[in-house]
Amino acid sequence: MLWVKMIHILFVMSWMAGIFYLPRIFVHFVEGQQAGEQVDRLAIMARKLYGFMTVMMVLALVSGVVLWLAYGFNGAWLHVKLLFVVLMMVYHFWARTRMREMQAGHLDHSGVYYRWANEIPLVLIIVILVMVVVKPF
Repeated sequence: MLWVKMIHILFVMSWMAGIFYLPRIFVHFVEGQQAGEQVDRLAIMARKLYGFMTVMMVLALVSGVVLWLAYGFNGAWLHVKLLFVVLMMVYHFWARTRMREMQAGHLDHSGVYYRWANEIPLVLIIVILVMVVVKPF
């Protein structure tokens, strides 16, 4: 099971790398458009990154389910962790909607909005890590 755990951590790390980077692309897209710069390349980057992130998310979830089946579903910490994993998935699909708006050539918010939105997964992952490592309850 340690190999599955290692693989799970690897996929989660890869998913989080994309989750943290994609909103930065949104910031550069919006601010580049406002400055009159060419931003088509950023839309392509966002689409490719989102595809990578989605594959990593699915692999993280599959390996997580394997771990769950092996170790069981006990402890309130796991319930909280799973809630925050679901919230991370909601954020992932929120990013998909923004990425699709980029593909259409526009994003409806400012760079500051996307900078703040970029902090949401940080809060979520902190709670997830506390639940997994500390297991406070």
